[in-house]
This record gives sequence, C-alpha cells and structure tokens, in this order.
Amino acid sequence: MARPLIIAVDGPAAAGKGTLARRLAEALKLPYLDTGLLYRAVGRLVLDAGGDPAEPEAAVAAARALRIEDLGRADLREPAADRAASQVAALPAVRAALLAFQRGVAAQGGGVLDGRDIGTVIFPQARVKFFVTASLAARARRRWLELCRRGIEADLDAVTADLRARDAADLARAAAPLRPAADAVLLDTTVLDADAAYAAAMAVVRAQAPDGG
Repeated sequence: MARPLIIAVDGPAAAGKGTLARRLAEALKLPYLDTGLLYRAVGRLVLDAGGDPAEPEAAVAAARALRIEDLGRADLREPAADRAASQVAALPAVRAALLAFQRGVAAQGGGVLDGRDIGTVIFPQARVKFFVTASLAARARRRWLELCRRGIEADLDAVTADLRARDAADLARAAAPLRPAADAVLLDTTVLDADAAYAAAMAVVRAQAPDGG
C-alpha cells in the first residue's frame, strides 16, 4: 500500500503558501492545516492573559491549553499576532507541545500542511515538499493589501519592517529555523499569480505522486 500523500508547503510569511496549500488540499481531497495559525493562536492567548509571548512558561501553558476552536479567531492575522507568533515559535518547548497536534492531522490519511518546518521537522517523510518564497517587497505588498481589504489600517513601510523582522527571527531561531528541505521544490511566486503557482505545483504533485496517495 502506498504511503499517505502528505504535502509539505513551507516558506516565509506572505509568500502565497497558504493560498496554494488550500487549493492543493481541495483539488486532492485531503485535509488541510495552516500550522502558522497554531503559533498565532498561542501567541494571542498569551497576549490575552497579559503575558509575554517570549516567556517560555506562559507560552508553553498557552500551547498546552490550545483548542481547535482557537484557530478560528478573527484576530489571528493582525500585526500583534504576527509578532507574538514569531516569539512563541522560537521556543523549543512550544514547538514540542504542538508537534503531536500537527502530525495527527495527516499521519493516517494524508494531508496538506503549510508552515515553516513541515518538510524538515514535522513530516520529513512527506512525499511532496515545496518551499514557496517571494521577494520581501512583493510579500509586504500582499500582506498590506490583505490588511486593507479587511479594514485594518496599515502602513506599507511598517508592514515591510514587520516582515523583515519576522524573516530574521525565523531564520535565526535555534528550534526548527526556516529553511527549505533538501528535497523541496522551490517555487518563487514574486511574479507568479495564484493560478500560475497552483498549476506549477500540481505538475510537481502529478510527477512525484502519480497515484495520488
């Protein structure tokens, strides 16, 4: 029997990996998990309690208390949640606390997961791996437009600075730093729209997992 089809979609913030991963999951009829929401939700829970997301005890307690309902909060895409997510994600104990949650989504029947360390840590055995990236300018503009569409007042320069800081933290952290898996397919979306990125990714899936699971 073929291994479950697990697709890892990693990359920096606002590169388009979430949009791509959702479309792949829908087309292939697989479960989908945005693992970044886990860290956003944990960071948001710490902030709600008046704590410091960089403080391990508070962050780990929030990770252990996380419920699936917390992932549906409307405030997980705001700049404060961005910063808090980066802080809690840098803590090895938080990442360890969320490991089983992430693996449980796709271990049996497969799935599409997007995040920072899916192909390197969560599912290194994934049958298909992507590393989705784009220039900082392109990613900042996408995030700024997203915030504007949601009615959140934002300054493009501030959004760019936030993303630059997030990139630096993700690359430098000791626990599961942001990096492509050795066998990941690089997909640069700087000049690709969502349809072109999806078409390129589906071609890779058909080549690497022709049985679909």
